[in-house]
Amino acid sequence: MTALNQPALAVEQAELSLPAADRSRPRFRRVGMERVNWSTTTILVLCSLTVLLPLYVTISMALKSGTQVVDGNAFSFPSPISFDGFVQAWTLTKFPVGLAISLLVTAGTVVATIILAAFASYAIARNWDRKLFRYSFFYLLAAMFIPFPVVALPQIQLTGRVGLDNPVGVILLATMFQLSFSVLLFTAFLRSIPLELEESARIDGATTWQTFWQLIFPLLAPMSATVGIFAFLYAWNDFMMPSLIISDPALQTLPVRQNLFQTQFSNNYNVAFASYLMAMAPAIVAYLFTQRWVMAGVTQGAIKG
Repeated sequence: MTALNQPALAVEQAELSLPAADRSRPRFRRVGMERVNWSTTTILVLCSLTVLLPLYVTISMALKSGTQVVDGNAFSFPSPISFDGFVQAWTLTKFPVGLAISLLVTAGTVVATIILAAFASYAIARNWDRKLFRYSFFYLLAAMFIPFPVVALPQIQLTGRVGLDNPVGVILLATMFQLSFSVLLFTAFLRSIPLELEESARIDGATTWQTFWQLIFPLLAPMSATVGIFAFLYAWNDFMMPSLIISDPALQTLPVRQNLFQTQFSNNYNVAFASYLMAMAPAIVAYLFTQRWVMAGVTQGAIKG
């Protein structure tokens, strides 16, 4: 008897050892024979359609010519495919300039959020027994419930008086509004890191600064990726804050530029949808390549490591 037949023989012997009533029951837990949860599958399909259908309409409208977009059928496939909408949107919105400013704002927000949130979370997690740090954590959590429109007017006045009515001011404000949620994630993750690692580093003569940068911060890489993804999506897609803070239209980000030049699109829906597609393409690509880190990073701190 070959070794390949031994597992099958063991399964048959186990089945024969069962009572006759149990052997007659259908088995649904074999590999490839699991039951399909149709209710969950239906919900997932419907949720996917709510995302995929608008995305398909956006792509199809962007690839149509000026005469095809007014045929009244948004779901029809473009024939022939035309890239005139992308060419016009590139010129009307001054896409290279807007892209550079959006990348600057997004990159600055991501880097500042990760560094500041990691600093604050490390101090809070390692000094939790002190009231100042514990109350600071609760204060940051309370700030999560304050949306930007509530404090928009004083923020506009303050940034204008100190000369921050530009992309730099947007970076600072976006970082502050992302800090609360990021500290929450980092703090939960830091609690899963054993204190013995830091104690051994201190015994070897490492300072607090060296312990953080050389030991703790590298261990925060999974959560840093998650925090960076959330900060990227927030800063890239934000419309309200740049439109209210930045006073110079030439320094506006891509979402604001699309709104400013919307009147020039008129009924040229292919130009409008092409501009939307170009603006959201970087966010879609970034999320597709990093989505596995989002859930992995969020659940890292849930289990004591």
